[in-house]
Parts: sequence; structure tokens; C-alpha cells
Amino acid sequence: MDIPVGAIVNGVEVFILVFVRMTGLFVIAPIFGRRNIPVYLKVGFSMLLALILVNTVTFGKLDYYDNIYKFTFLVLSEFIVGLTLGYVSYLVFTSIYLAGQLLDMQIGFGMVNVIDPVSNIQVPITSNFYFITCMLIFLTVNGHHILISGLFESYKHIPLGGAAFNLNLLEDMMRLVQNVLVVGLKISAPVIAAILISDIALGLISKTVPQLNVFVVGMPLKIIMGLFVVILTIPMFATVVDMLINGMQSEMMQFIKDLGQK
Repeated sequence: MDIPVGAIVNGVEVFILVFVRMTGLFVIAPIFGRRNIPVYLKVGFSMLLALILVNTVTFGKLDYYDNIYKFTFLVLSEFIVGLTLGYVSYLVFTSIYLAGQLLDMQIGFGMVNVIDPVSNIQVPITSNFYFITCMLIFLTVNGHHILISGLFESYKHIPLGGAAFNLNLLEDMMRLVQNVLVVGLKISAPVIAAILISDIALGLISKTVPQLNVFVVGMPLKIIMGLFVVILTIPMFATVVDMLINGMQSEMMQFIKDLGQK
């Protein structure tokens, strides 16, 4: 078995640190972090990318050879860096789940949750539909390439053992969560507006025609109205997904710069 040249030049320790950062990203990132992807495939793909990276990037010298505890700390630090980048990319797409939850509560599907065997959590029906559509568009536009290129780009700003977990990182995380809530509300806004108009119309009808059972008429009307608006806004949803992919790339670069600041 031939030993890779990069593992000799940069050292096996450097390869381990690069491999750990790769693994941290693939634990939780979209597509790569799904539970239906075998662990052997994730580890093998991380090792392949680490071998490519070690042979193409020049790393500086690290002072850890005489201290096993310091090297262990570096391993944990690199894993947290990869995990942070993966979490940022995953958090951007959680606005899809939020929008689906809001839609189902308005339509009347709030209690019709299904078990997602991939993420092992209960998700609303509309959220599952939106998220599957989002991941298909994500793969179509090569969004997974953005994740890999972002990880390669991270070594230009965050050298091995040079991650800085500062206050800027926390502030950007809070801003990202706020943006996720805003995007989720924007996605669900058309359906919420349509359901609100139908509720007002049913209220006026109930005052005009008291003999009419508004509850019996209202539930099917909300479902039909909500599904109609969801189908009508699918082209807009594709635009939102494209915006989320571009936002994921910019957010990853922002967090990479935060982690590289001393």
C-alpha cells in the first residue's frame, strides 16, 4: 500500500486534523448529514477529501509534538470548526421546516405530523414536502459543491489550530437565527394571508346566515384554499430556495472569517 505524499510532507498529524474538520462538516450538513447515508460512505468521502486537501494546501508548522493534551485540544477544535460550518449550512434550511409548521397550523394539518425516518423526528406534512423539494433543487444547482468548496476555503482564513471562538461568532449566530425566522414567515405569508381572508369571509357569512354551520364548512375550505395557494406559489418557492443557497454560501464565509479572527 502506497502512503500518500501529502501525508509524509505535512505529517500524519496534519492529515488527522484535516480529516477531523472534514468529518465535523459531514456530521450535520445538508445532504451529507442525512441518516440514510451510510457512515462508511461519510468517513470514506471525508478521508478522500482530506487526502486531496493535504496534497494541495501548504500548512504551517504546529507546536504540539511534545504535548499529547495540546494535540487532543487541536483535534477537538478542528472538529468544532467543521461542526460549526455544517450547522450554519443546516440552520439556513430550517426555515423550510418553520414555514411548513406555520402552514399546517393554518390549514388544519397541525396534528398530522409524520415520522421522518431520515432525521428521526416528527415533521409536518407540508414541511416534509417543502424540504424534499428544497433538497432536490439543492442537488440540481450543485449546492453540495458549495459546501465542499467552503470547507476548502476555510483553510485560507482558519489555519490548523487557529480557530478563534469570539463574541462575533455568537452575534452572527443570533443574527442567523433571526433571519431564519424571517424567511420562514415570508414563505408562509401567502397561505396565512389567504386563510385570514377566508376566516374573515366565514365570520361575515356566519353573521349573515346564522343557520349555516361555519365549522363544518370552514375546515374543508381552509384545506382547499391552503393547498391551492401552496401549489400556486411553487415557482416563488424555487426562487426562495435559490436565495437560501446563496445565503448559505455567504453565511458560511462570514462564519469562516469570524473563526479566523484573533
